[in-house]
Amino acid sequence: MQTPDTPHRWQVYGRCLDSRLMLGTAGYPSPAVLRSAIDASGAGVVTVGLRRTLAAAGDNGFLSELLADLRARGTQLLPNTAGCRSAREAIALAHMARELYGTHWIKLEVVGDEHTLQPDPWGTVEAAAELMREGFAVFPYCTDDLVTCQRLLDVGCEVLMPWGAPIGSGQGLLNPWALRTLRARLPEVPLVVDAGIGAPSHAAQALELGFDAVLLNSAVAHAREPIAMARAFGDAVRAGRLAWTAGVMAPQDMAVASTPVAGRPMLIG
Repeated sequence: MQTPDTPHRWQVYGRCLDSRLMLGTAGYPSPAVLRSAIDASGAGVVTVGLRRTLAAAGDNGFLSELLADLRARGTQLLPNTAGCRSAREAIALAHMARELYGTHWIKLEVVGDEHTLQPDPWGTVEAAAELMREGFAVFPYCTDDLVTCQRLLDVGCEVLMPWGAPIGSGQGLLNPWALRTLRARLPEVPLVVDAGIGAPSHAAQALELGFDAVLLNSAVAHAREPIAMARAFGDAVRAGRLAWTAGVMAPQDMAVASTPVAGRPMLIG
């Protein structure tokens, strides 16, 4: 239950999290930079790709060092099924991830279009339904389509991860109206903007819209100074959530004087 004095704490699949920032682990120049970026961001959930894990096996110790460090710090791992093109493939990869990482949490990705990497709604719902039956805590990557989101909830998902823009594009929130609609229609569902965030201002905007968290990777990993950028995103997420809980003013169609003028003497030349 959210309380005003703990605006940064939220709950998903029975676990209480103290940070509303989820961070990816791909593309960093070194394990040391990644470790420092996680610390600077304050992220409590870190995503890892099983395909990258398998491809990097034996690659100069990067993988083993990363996993050992994350487990030691008590960070929640969120393996993903990135790169899967069918429900069957995603389900198989999720089972492998559960064995390898020792967690039933899974970020479900089923790609439907090679150009935009847009998720396949039918494949995502199919895979989510089976994984939920098998005891996974599914974090489905989806678009901002309300009906698709409702179907994912129908099969048991307790959280939704709609995109802000195509993965890695850095375009920010392309359709705030759709995201605002999701928040209004699904007021009790944890919502995480996943993909497309390129700047801390985008993350703050998502939280200002009432979203519970954001997940990002490229915006930090590809920054000129990843550690400084990670810190900036941590600050932005905290500011955005505080703004939401404080109550962001409604936009107006015309100017509204902030200082009342009625009853004040006026000089007329």
